[in-house]
Amino acid sequence: MSTQIRSRVQLQVDGAQRSIDVDNRVSLLDALRRELNVTGPKKGCDQGQCGACTVLLDGRRVNSCLVLAAAAGGSTVTTVHGLAPDGELSPLQQAFVEHDGLQCGYCTPGQLCSAVGMLAEAGAGWPSLLAGDLTAPVELDEAEIRERMAGNLCRCGAYPGIVAAITESVGTR
Repeated sequence: MSTQIRSRVQLQVDGAQRSIDVDNRVSLLDALRRELNVTGPKKGCDQGQCGACTVLLDGRRVNSCLVLAAAAGGSTVTTVHGLAPDGELSPLQQAFVEHDGLQCGYCTPGQLCSAVGMLAEAGAGWPSLLAGDLTAPVELDEAEIRERMAGNLCRCGAYPGIVAAITESVGTR
């Protein structure tokens, strides 16, 4: 058994190469927020149930509270900050604003990262639980979007606006 309790971790976070020395037990979420001062991902339940901490890890959405920072070494992490690298809102972010897809805004960073990941998954043809035919093309109707976004909770109840924003962005991709 190794007695090493700290690791030097290299991450590319929102386009910038970062290096941190972390306790091997620290989650990616805590490393981002505490060590790198990247506060977009929010700490909600800290158990992977609410999705407030969702980021894209090598392009795939993950609950960053469930990933160890040391295990993510060498990866590319995209947070909500990385979705608008030039300071201009992406079409998806703009749609969230236009459709009132945010209220208190606490879950919004995770919702946005999850939506980006979900759209990529659907674009790649990944089926959801609603898919009757696993080989059929994915059709992102309201029910499909709701199913695919089910891991992200909004206590304000902004779901209709979130679904409308994602639906609009599907047409603008």
